[in-house]
Amino acid sequence: MSPVAGADPGPPLSALAFGFHLPSRLTEAPWSLYIEFRYRNRALKHNMDDKSLYTGLIRLHVLHHAAEEPLYGTWIAEELARHGYKLSAGTLYPILHAFEAKGYLRSHLKRDGKSGRRMYAITPLGRKILQSARRRVQELFGEMFGMEHPH
Repeated sequence: MSPVAGADPGPPLSALAFGFHLPSRLTEAPWSLYIEFRYRNRALKHNMDDKSLYTGLIRLHVLHHAAEEPLYGTWIAEELARHGYKLSAGTLYPILHAFEAKGYLRSHLKRDGKSGRRMYAITPLGRKILQSARRRVQELFGEMFGMEHPH
């Protein structure tokens, strides 16, 4: 389908494809203002020019790891950095908070002596959303890379 000239493009593809939406205060500017990507291998830097293409993948990555075990902000930030996505706390925590507000994650404070850490665990709704997103990603990747996938 071709876009109509002058028509409102609507939410970014990642939001449509994965059903994830930003808090309204974050939708007023392009994603590239909020997410900074850095590749360890500078030769791959050109692949990250359109940062808006990767925001849905980052969100899916967060849900994927929350489904495996409860996580905390610093750990998921390091995990994402390991994959080439460097997010500031000002980007990551609004994602976690938005997921909690939507009911995809639930958090609790885990005390360790005098200090504590907020842990995020996936909810049944979050698992359902992740399962649906996995099917859509599998179908998309099947088309992109010529792999067979069940219908």
